[in-house]
Amino acid sequence: MPQKKISFLFLLLNIIFFNFAAAQKVSEVDKIIAKYPKSFTTTEQLAERIEKDFDSDAERARAIYTWIALNIKYDYNSFLNPPKVQGFRYSSEAEKQRKIKQLNDNLIQKAFTSQKAVCEGFTALYQHLAESVGLKCEIIRGDSKTNLRDIGRKTTLSNHAWNIVLVDRKWRLIDVTWGQGYYDSRKGRMVNDFNPVYFDTDPEYFFAKHYPDSGTFLGGRISKSDFLNGPLIYNKTIENDYKIKTPNSGIIEAKSGDKITIEIKNVSKSNQVFYLNKKNQPVKVLNPKEKRGGLEFQILADKNIGEYVTIFIDTESIVSFKIVFK
Repeated sequence: MPQKKISFLFLLLNIIFFNFAAAQKVSEVDKIIAKYPKSFTTTEQLAERIEKDFDSDAERARAIYTWIALNIKYDYNSFLNPPKVQGFRYSSEAEKQRKIKQLNDNLIQKAFTSQKAVCEGFTALYQHLAESVGLKCEIIRGDSKTNLRDIGRKTTLSNHAWNIVLVDRKWRLIDVTWGQGYYDSRKGRMVNDFNPVYFDTDPEYFFAKHYPDSGTFLGGRISKSDFLNGPLIYNKTIENDYKIKTPNSGIIEAKSGDKITIEIKNVSKSNQVFYLNKKNQPVKVLNPKEKRGGLEFQILADKNIGEYVTIFIDTESIVSFKIVFK
């Protein structure tokens, strides 16, 4: 499922992604992969090139992520009009597994040759290439949290897929679908925009936006309530480690005239902090206080505030909350 980019009148604020050249976490691996051909004859040829150019599992896992993110486009038309589920008959378990493998191989080949896919194609291709260079990799299916209406949603959905890959005896969380770009609702099309933030993402941030169908990660339970009712965070939140300390829920109950206290870690008074009112007009935060390595401030719950409030730091959206008036 693609992420969406929301455009506001104020400076046409870029909410979700930044371009490849300006990315702050572009690695040396990314720079090498950016010079690779945009297409290879076979997946084996690409895997062999990656094995030759990179020595460590970490570099190879990153190289695969970057090549896919730079060269496979999200197929938004297929997302809107998914093909019919392809059924098949079988007479034995062996035949069933053989046909499932053939369907998966077809999915991988289609993504690789057409250079278009939805999340199932991205994750299948990533797993295939990872296993081709000797990495253990799995596909995880589950829910994704991408827009304001997801805050306080009642149930989880199975609408997305991502990977985990074993590197240095640790499972790393990867969402290469979100690493390749976003859907720009203002332009009505997908935009390719490489973002490394979804490679080896901190689980605290990752599971604020992803919820596995199993409800578990490495044997530990993940709170469905925290996922559904938590605030909506954005890429810059993850990139800059802007931890949301207060409030810990994405749903804020308030009376008219209440002051809502918000605390964000790794922000200072040197940063410009504001939110948008219900007319999409910027409202600067007044009298913020530096506290515990972050910033604490208040916003007024009044008739000018909208149903959702998004906090911006230096023109980048950081976190959104749903306001419920008592």
